[in-house]
This record gives sequence, C-alpha cells and structure tokens, in this order.
Amino acid sequence: MTLTVRPYQQAAIDGIYQYFEGETGNPLVIIPTAGGKSLVMARFIEGVLKAFADQRILVVTHVRELIEQNHGELLRLWPEAPAGIYSAGLKQRDIRARILFAGIQSIHKRVYDVQQCDLVLIDEAHLIPRSSNTLYRRFLDGLTRINPLLKVIGFTATPYRLDSGRLHEGDGAIFTDIAYEVSVRDLIDQGYLSPLVSKRMATQLDVGGVGTRGGEFIARELHAAVDREAITQSAVAEIVAYGQDRRSWLVFCAGVEHARHVRDAIRTQGIRCETIVGETSSAERESLIEAFKGGKIRCLTNANVLTTGFNAPGVDLIAMLRPTKSAGLYVQIVGRGCRLAPGKSDCLVLDFAGNIARHGPIDAIKPKRPSEGDGDAPVKVCPDCASRVHAAARACPQCGHSFPPPAPMIEARASTLEVLSSLVKPEWVAVSQVCYARHEKPGKPPSLRVEYWCGLSAHHEWICVEHTGYPRQKAATWWAARAPGTALPKSVDEALQHAPALRQPAEIAVRPSGRYTEVVAARF
Repeated sequence: MTLTVRPYQQAAIDGIYQYFEGETGNPLVIIPTAGGKSLVMARFIEGVLKAFADQRILVVTHVRELIEQNHGELLRLWPEAPAGIYSAGLKQRDIRARILFAGIQSIHKRVYDVQQCDLVLIDEAHLIPRSSNTLYRRFLDGLTRINPLLKVIGFTATPYRLDSGRLHEGDGAIFTDIAYEVSVRDLIDQGYLSPLVSKRMATQLDVGGVGTRGGEFIARELHAAVDREAITQSAVAEIVAYGQDRRSWLVFCAGVEHARHVRDAIRTQGIRCETIVGETSSAERESLIEAFKGGKIRCLTNANVLTTGFNAPGVDLIAMLRPTKSAGLYVQIVGRGCRLAPGKSDCLVLDFAGNIARHGPIDAIKPKRPSEGDGDAPVKVCPDCASRVHAAARACPQCGHSFPPPAPMIEARASTLEVLSSLVKPEWVAVSQVCYARHEKPGKPPSLRVEYWCGLSAHHEWICVEHTGYPRQKAATWWAARAPGTALPKSVDEALQHAPALRQPAEIAVRPSGRYTEVVAARF
C-alpha cells in the first residue's frame, strides 16, 4: 500500500532533522488533529532505521487506541518494520522489539528491561502532567541514565497541557523548543482539513458559581450546575433544529449522568442516539463506534472519552455541553470534526458551554500561564447571616447555610463568536517587485524583512535567520524555496548578500490579520 506524505508532513520530518543539526534539546512537532501525526512518525521512524539500523526507538502514549493506530500506520507504510507493542490493555508485551509502541502505564517501571534506547517519540504530549514527579519524567530519567545521548520528541495537536501552560515553558518542562508547527487555519485553507463553522446559540450554560481545582472546573460542581432538565431540553431542541441536514452528531457532556440525560432527550426527538462513558466496556464501545461510523447511529453523547484517539471522519456536528477551562481539551473536542469525509462540506460547532468565549477561536488560542487567574473572584451574600462568601462556596463558613447548586440559565442574548478566527480565504496577488532589508527589534535577534510590491500595495513578512528552534526552521523552509540547494545563511547580513539571486515569486497569497495582511503562501 502506497501512503502519500503531504508537503507539510514532509516539512515536519525535515524540521526534526534540521533541529538536531544545531540543537540538543527535546523538541515538539505540532500538527492539528486529523493532520496525520501517525504518518509523520511512521515516515520519520522508517527513515531513521533505514539510515541507522542499530537505533532503538520507543513510541509512547497514554491512550491504548493510539498505540494500535500508530503501530498499524507504520506497518502500512513499512510492512517489514521490526515493530512490536508493549501494552497490558492490548495483552502484548514485545519488550525486545527494535521499534516499540508502548503505553506509559505499562512500561514506566520496565526501564532496565527496555535497556538501550536512542530515541523516544511521545504522542499526545499534551497529556503529560505539569508535575515533574510523573511516570514520564521517571521513565525518561531512567532511560537517560542508561543512554545520556537519548533524544526525546513530542508530537501533539495542542502545544499546551490540559491544565494550560505551554509544553516547552516553565520549570521542569520535558520539552525545550518547537521543531515544526502548522496551524489549523493553514490546513483548512490548503484543503487538508474540514472547515469549521459555528452558529448563534440561544442556550448558554451558566457556570459562574462553579469552583476550580487544578486549573479546571470541579467535576462534581460542574455536573450539578449543567445537568438540569430545562437546560438539556432547550439545548437538545437547538441541536435537533441545526442538525436536520447533518448526518453525524457528537455531543460532549459534563458527566456520566448528564450524557445519559442528553441522550434520552435526543431520543425523544426520534433520533437514534447512544452514550459512551468511561465505564462502557471495550466491546460495547467498539460496537457503538462502528455503528456510528457506519451511519446506523446518528448521535453519540459522551463524558470525557471521545477526545484523544477517537477518529470518525464523518462527524459534521459537534455540540459542546461541557464547559472547560482547559484550552487543550477544548481544541481536542473541536478537532473531532476536522477530518475530511465524502459528502462532508464542513463541521458545525454548537457551543452551549462558552468555550469559544473562554479560550478564543481554535486557531488563535493564547492559553493562560499557571500563575494567571481568571480576574477578581466572584462573591455572593449568605441569606441567613449576610456574610460575603466566594461564589463557589457550597456552604457559608460563618453560619453553615447550604447554598443550592448554581442554576443554569437560558439567555436571551445569543453567542456570535466564531470557532475559527477568520473565515476569509487567502487572496492570490501578482508580485511586481521584492525588496529586502534588515529589521531590528529590541531584545530580539535581527530578522530579514521582505517587502512584496503588488501593484500599489505592499505586503511584508519577516524571516528569522538568526533565531533558533522553530523560527529558524521556518526560515530554512522559506529559503529553500527561493535558493534551492543553498544552505540558510547564519546571519541577516549574509542573507542580504544573496538577496539579488533569490527566486522571486510570481504570486503570493495574503489574508487580513488585524490592521495588516499576512503572507501565507507563494507561487513561483
């Protein structure tokens, strides 16, 4: 079977090699959900082993389904690959395989059984907790003691943890840099992902009184606030109305009982709907997912299970009834609708949970750092003793009065927020002249400023030849298109010396970005 590697997937592989040419850290590769990370890993592994046959490679993740998926993708690409699986859940323990796909829960105590390892690929790297005392940290430290030259590469669609914070920032971070990144917006524009659209929702959940723990809403309080019959009936009515011409619906709920109540409400509308939760058996889960993918079930509701590792390309409606403070979880949820499928023109995202307002469009998220809060803490007044207490308090600390769970609201004011930052397609414009100059920015290395004249309009981009990590890798990709076979200069001054000989694009693609325009592609 021939698997075709897309240009951005090859660029990701090239980015890894280019990173290690000049750096010694642990880089990240960021490719959106449905962008084909499994194929990137498979092609990279094949290239490493065919060039350096003595290398030992581990591919580690949290999710059993991804162990099978990644292993299967490698064998489809390279049927003779010396690959095996180590996973208690899959009942396979091939610890000696040269390419070993493993679940961290199964292998973290088997460092000295693994022995020599040269390269570790961590899939869904955003699932690594912040604490340095984790299974991953102990496991990697053990492997590094055996091989101090061990290299670690993280693959993810969301470069921030589920409890927020960039994966390569902060004390104790396993990862140090970004070797390659491509955005959701770029892959949608290039036709590799399904467009996402959103509609105005009249029903909005109110979680103003729900407390926070570990950077996320407290699950019990969230469930009590959201799982109300009035809000469920109102939301389901909107889902059914908007979903009339949609074939495959996926609903994310705040808890097990909530998922079942939403399912029951959808069934009363004559829609075949089932529920998958954590306690659903593996056999039943597989059967339901197969029926859902085959169109026999129109809607699945779930609680915390159909995010990472779930692949149903036909999903064309996602309803969020699960508020989250996790930017990563929000992106993972919406990402379930990004895959292409025959007859699917786009995916409709119905946000009842306020997640778009909380985090922003999925292609323009700026996750909070761990030290950042949510602003002033809300308060409420005890009706018995008039004490002012935190809005999340379930009981008054002064007199013991018990507050009822926060009631959800059906707001008259509709949400108008878009799930993507811009639905404007890039515009191709003819280039008449290109000018180059040195650009200085206080506190940053200089960059190469490129000015494209298109008639009477000028568009600009900045090429970071003196930066490190991903910015320099991106500059290398830009340079390779304009000076094939020539290495990226080490300085802006050197780049300016080569500027007269650079290939000039005939057209560039630009799109609005605030008050300015952004150059997103070029044709030569």
